Amino acid sequence: MIIHGARPSPFVRKVIAFASEKGIEAEVVTAGFGRGAEGYLKGSPFGKIPALEDGDFLLCDSTAIITYMDAIKPGDEMIPTEPKARARTIWYEEFGDTIAQAAGAKMFFNRAVAKLMKLEPDLAAADRAEAEEMPKIYDYLESVMPDSGWLIEDRFTLADLAAACPLINAGYVSDGLDPARWPKTAAWLAAVKARPSVAAALAEEAPIIAAMKAK
Repeated sequence: MIIHGARPSPFVRKVIAFASEKGIEAEVVTAGFGRGAEGYLKGSPFGKIPALEDGDFLLCDSTAIITYMDAIKPGDEMIPTEPKARARTIWYEEFGDTIAQAAGAKMFFNRAVAKLMKLEPDLAAADRAEAEEMPKIYDYLESVMPDSGWLIEDRFTLADLAAACPLINAGYVSDGLDPARWPKTAAWLAAVKARPSVAAALAEEAPIIAAMKAK
């Protein structure tokens, strides 16, 4: 099984860590911006990352890929089966993929990716996102975080992984998550990053992040 994409992408990281949590062996092949191996170009006709290549089965979009992975390796599902827990998990994934990602991407792109691509960054947009959008996201997570420290079923699930991935990127270019103001959220994010699956993914992308910051 091959995951095509750029490791620092929250969506790619989500799939890499998800596969690890499920015990699925996967090779990560760099792709994106219209460039990549044949499996990526065929599997992702609109250039989305990540894309999946599992034999002759090709698929793109992180949500579709993790749904496939959860189904082919049953047991200890990262997407809960109990109806309410399952629905809430899908909500948190949507929250991570759209709301948190929209804010975090303004910071990460303009403060890191733009420099790497030799594009003119919109630093004002990054500053506004940090000052106005991210606190609302942290406020929300602080208000819903259970005492267990995990969003659903008192265990690590897709909900935690999906919600955390864009915040990890925001953290690469900001120290705005103040543990004094958002203690439960800060502790939760640290716990997610400490998961072996996530920690391994972060270690692999660390050199890329360092190169971005050095530009």
